[in-house]
Amino acid sequence: MTYFKKRWKHRIPLAQEEDQLSSSASRSLLIVLQTVNHYFHIDKTLGCVSVRVLAPHEYELKGSDPESGSEQGRMGSRKCGSCLSSLLIPLALWSIIVNVLLYFPNGQASYASSNKLTNYVWYFEGICFSGIMMLIVAAVLLVLENDNNYKCCQSENCSKKYMTLLSMIFSALGIAFSGYCLVISALGLLQGPYCRTLDGWEYAFEGTAGRFLTDSREWVQCLEPAHVVEWNIILFSILIALSGLQVVVCLIRVVIQLSQALCGTYSVIIQPGII
Repeated sequence: MTYFKKRWKHRIPLAQEEDQLSSSASRSLLIVLQTVNHYFHIDKTLGCVSVRVLAPHEYELKGSDPESGSEQGRMGSRKCGSCLSSLLIPLALWSIIVNVLLYFPNGQASYASSNKLTNYVWYFEGICFSGIMMLIVAAVLLVLENDNNYKCCQSENCSKKYMTLLSMIFSALGIAFSGYCLVISALGLLQGPYCRTLDGWEYAFEGTAGRFLTDSREWVQCLEPAHVVEWNIILFSILIALSGLQVVVCLIRVVIQLSQALCGTYSVIIQPGII
């Protein structure tokens, strides 16, 4: 840590008796300067007022060392990254639960065994991609954010760069996995459920381009399973929300890691040194 002790002294001599500052004026000057005493050191001596103005070099720059500042920045970003990675875990678990419920419309398992479900359920978007794969991504990201992680090379800076790169890669994979779930869930929501109508088992709303979502009067076309339209709309909407949050979390992580890798982080605290 470098400390600069250089000071500038400016002496303001008092003029002759006819130009001398009055005692009230001197007191006023001292009061004004004392309000900014972090930047001035005032001495009143015989016949003059001595004002020491702290030079810019006097300020103690803590963290001006790039290594010290970047270390503080990395600690902050690491805590933020750990919180974001931890948030992925409950999102992934809820995605698995919601996707499993899609196999049991109206709480019945007979439709899954007879393959009378919407085809987008079999893409396993919530169970596999937004669920299990995101749990793996979250676990890896938490390991990479750990202070005691494995150092891949002898240089500490080199190791941190590799950890940052790996974190960015797995965050990008998280965006891909959750994005897949988001797209498939949106397609399943727009297609509508596979249900029995007066014409037999079919996709009753396949050609409506999602208009049935806002017109509940059309839902009566599905005779079986009971309440299957509401079941699909609610669960697919929840999957869209969960996977969308996962995309946002992973995207934030990528931005944080990318900015840290390209720009670096520096923390500068300025404190005046007063004698």
